[in-house]
Amino acid sequence: MVNRLFTFIGREIRGLHEAAYLLAFFAFGSQLLALVRDKMLAFTFGANHSLDVYYAAFRIPDLIFASAGMLVSASIVLPYFIERFATSQEKGRQFSDTVFTVYFSLMVLASAIVYVLAPWLVPVAMPGFAHDPLLPSLILSMRIMLLSPILLGLSNLFSCLTQMRHRFLVYAASPVVYNLGIIAGVLIGYPMLGVSGLAVGVALGAFLHMAIQVPFLAHENIVPRLTLNIDWVTMKRIVLNALPRTITLSANQLASFVLVAIASLMAPGSISVFNFAFNLQSVPLTIIGASYSSAVFPTLSRLYFEKNTKEFLNKMIVSAQHIIFWCMPLMVLFIVLRAQIVRTVLGAGKFDWADTRLTAALLALFVVSTIGQSLIVLFVRAFYAEGKTAKPLLINVISAVVIVVSGYLLTKAFYAYPVFAYFLEDLLKVDGQVGTSVLVLGLAYSLGVILNTILHWWMFARSFPEFSLPLFSTLLHSFSASVIMGYSAFLSLRFFSAIFPLTKVWGIFLQGLCAGIFGTIIGVLILMLLKNKELQSVWATIHHKIWKVEIPPAEVERI
Repeated sequence: MVNRLFTFIGREIRGLHEAAYLLAFFAFGSQLLALVRDKMLAFTFGANHSLDVYYAAFRIPDLIFASAGMLVSASIVLPYFIERFATSQEKGRQFSDTVFTVYFSLMVLASAIVYVLAPWLVPVAMPGFAHDPLLPSLILSMRIMLLSPILLGLSNLFSCLTQMRHRFLVYAASPVVYNLGIIAGVLIGYPMLGVSGLAVGVALGAFLHMAIQVPFLAHENIVPRLTLNIDWVTMKRIVLNALPRTITLSANQLASFVLVAIASLMAPGSISVFNFAFNLQSVPLTIIGASYSSAVFPTLSRLYFEKNTKEFLNKMIVSAQHIIFWCMPLMVLFIVLRAQIVRTVLGAGKFDWADTRLTAALLALFVVSTIGQSLIVLFVRAFYAEGKTAKPLLINVISAVVIVVSGYLLTKAFYAYPVFAYFLEDLLKVDGQVGTSVLVLGLAYSLGVILNTILHWWMFARSFPEFSLPLFSTLLHSFSASVIMGYSAFLSLRFFSAIFPLTKVWGIFLQGLCAGIFGTIIGVLILMLLKNKELQSVWATIHHKIWKVEIPPAEVERI
């Protein structure tokens, strides 16, 4: 039975439609399990101090992975693998052994240093826990999670080999088993070991993410091994190629790291609320921004290589228009229906109404930057297609600094000026709530992202002055329709509240769903009256069988 399962998972997939169906299926399964994971954490803990420990323990391993793990990302290493293995199996094996040895040694060394320094490092990184009784639990959990960057980085490396041999199903199944490991930590690890049991679940998930690919690699006899025969010239080239991308990504991770550090000084549960809201606001980015940028990236690279700047610009305009078209209404619906979304996804058990209100308010501040987050991914891919890695690196560093400084200053302002605190609480309907200071972190994040978007847009428009004008029509149409849609959904909430019992989670879900559908219908009608070309394009795409489009798999970029 087990052999049959591994044979099925490890089989070669070359058919475009078959690969798309299977990748889509496993991507959906992974997202569903991630939802179940957060639901179980919210049910078991609520937004409390114990869960703060779990989320705080992620930060240092996550930063290590973002700073060093990208050395073996598929976008960096895969072309080298294809080139070497196309020459000969032996050269391919030697290269994979070199990359494996260098990466494994680097990550083990970094993790070992952090492991030893943890008692001094953790109180500095998370100052709110410096004198907390749960500090030993945080240190232990973080030490266990140090296995994750090592294992997930190796999984990224192995995925280069599986993708090279068209074993997409192995790669697509990896995030599914990763979330299963975390869920096992909630169900089994926590009752047995406490909070550190959750960390064991994370490490288990990372191991499964890697291990599911090993049977195929062993069957093909291409499992990387430690070696002393290292090609330092090639490794230097890889590092120099990966460095700008690594710094670009780690700048954002560092900014989030500092925000969580600030949250550790706030009321208990602030880190949990921050993470719950951040995970929910990432959904539009994953569905829209990442999808469009991944789909258009190979085309942009080819067009720029062919010096077809006119078509390059056209693809960028169309992609940006559709990102705005989809993100604007989603942003408005998330803001209007934030309480219904949070209560449906997370509500139950120890996650009470107070947790719901605070998480929903923070979610609203995060999603203000939804369009910007999605456009940034597109701009970064466009710059990479042009071979310009310095511009996104510089902009992301500036943005990270702005996020950190804004987070610090807004936190000071929140405590120093009661008028500012009252304004924010009243605006987001959380006046009288405990722990509202965490809201300024979402505001700081969105301010940094908006600045990041403006700078990327400005830099791109300097090279392509014709870029901005076509987007104004899309912005006007989407904004107008979205505002009317949001207002319609808001008004209908009262109507549906009289139909469904709001004391039940399913009643809140149906209230939000029906209000969202009603608002969406109104928004679509407005766009039809405006003869919106993006709506027409979507309709034409659906008729053209959108499911026939290839779905590129995404690599792991954070723990």
